[in-house]
Amino acid sequence: MKKTLTLLSFALVVSATSFAQGTKSKTAAPIATKQAPAAATAIKKDGAAIDFKFTEHNFGELEEGSKAAVDFIFTNTGSKPLILTDVKASCGCTTPEWPKEPIAPGQTSKIKVEYNTQGRPGDFTKSITITSNEGDQPKMIYIKGKVNGAANPTDAPGHEGHNH
Repeated sequence: MKKTLTLLSFALVVSATSFAQGTKSKTAAPIATKQAPAAATAIKKDGAAIDFKFTEHNFGELEEGSKAAVDFIFTNTGSKPLILTDVKASCGCTTPEWPKEPIAPGQTSKIKVEYNTQGRPGDFTKSITITSNEGDQPKMIYIKGKVNGAANPTDAPGHEGHNH
């Protein structure tokens, strides 16, 4: 009897798992953010360490002339204060704002990134480089999307796609 119940339980779990996997939508909605890998432990390393909640944000479609902004949330998972020494966008159309004070171990903060769509119809991908006391290599975060421009493409010559 125990053997029969065990086999039935196993069969039920297998079929429930198969059913759940088979009912996933084939056309998922676009993902607005790309998640960064989760920190394995609260304190990840000796020294400062920056771990982002997500490292890429897709604004989707924007109307030309608008400004779009997103907050990139991060946590210092190191054992020493994290100091952001520079945060630089790949182009003047993207403006980052970041904390100037040290971020204590375990503390969460944000980098606000704003994109100005004026005169920039088309697809865009922009990078933001973060330099800190974490290590030798800077971190990168990204924004992307599509700007729906004016009906006449000659209104903004040389700005189609505006990727740097």
